[in-house]
Amino acid sequence: MNISRVFGILCCVSAMIAGTANGEETRTQYPLTIENCGQSVTFESAPQNAVALGQNSAEILLLLGLEERLAATAFWPNEILPELEEAHAKATLLTVEFPTLEAVLGQSPDFVAAQLPTLLGPDSRVAKRDDFENLGIPTYLSPSVCLERQAGDDAYGSRAELWNMDLLFQEIDELSQIFDVADRGQALIAEFRAREAALRERFVSDPDLSFIFWFSSPSPADDAYLGGGNSASSYIADLLGGHNAITVKTEWPTVSWESIIAADPKVLVVAQVDRNRWELDNAENKIAWLENDPTVSQIRAVREGRLLVMPGASMNPTIRTIYGAEALAWQLEQIGAHTE
Repeated sequence: MNISRVFGILCCVSAMIAGTANGEETRTQYPLTIENCGQSVTFESAPQNAVALGQNSAEILLLLGLEERLAATAFWPNEILPELEEAHAKATLLTVEFPTLEAVLGQSPDFVAAQLPTLLGPDSRVAKRDDFENLGIPTYLSPSVCLERQAGDDAYGSRAELWNMDLLFQEIDELSQIFDVADRGQALIAEFRAREAALRERFVSDPDLSFIFWFSSPSPADDAYLGGGNSASSYIADLLGGHNAITVKTEWPTVSWESIIAADPKVLVVAQVDRNRWELDNAENKIAWLENDPTVSQIRAVREGRLLVMPGASMNPTIRTIYGAEALAWQLEQIGAHTE
């Protein structure tokens, strides 16, 4: 986020503070009940000691100015936004990977928000929602990942329609209501709406502009984890006037390199993943392999030098998606991909 945008948000926050003094601030009426991913969750008051499982959940709460009420965070595929580093330092970082249930409960949370079903879902590696509900701890799962599971789907499920920012705006709005900072939520939503509109204005539709979004792989010999056909990655491609060459509805399909070569995308986006679980989490390692392997180096995007980089977190349906789209927009303009 640039300085002018930060200033814009600060101005909005200042206006909300002024509105509070005049009795104009929107206040949450408790008890508050929210329908979230098929469950009714009731809040008797605003949380004071929250745990955020997942980068998106944490960064939304921090962008809402709730660092004093954020006890701990976990699961960070990428470094935090620079402007949030100081605020995040006030919270305990449990792990950049999957935390244990014991570690989460050790923070004595009065609320747990999660970004992914693998962090808070039926097949979660951490805990099921009932584990917290039975302890009287309300939970919230990102609406963007409330997906149906079909035979053959990955752990995240399939998306019937292209993801869009409305689900993110719903998440910001609901979290701001839960914490009784609704006006801050509306200001943040307005900021993202403006950034989304600005990108749409910059790019026209180009039928030849095909993308593939490579998140990571355990090794070059393994299939690649790619952004699926209706994923946040596909939303980015659409926002920039193109389309995802991967059309399967599974959110995170594993695709063979033979199939990727056959798809022959015009642009190949490689993720920088800071967790360092695998060697190919690193974008430079991905690019080096793509350029030097005698087979994959013949993909059009590789052969013609259209390898773009963005944070892996941007490939998830999160606030980082718009940041990733902006980063790719700049790179596309630098290489003239829309005009070739």
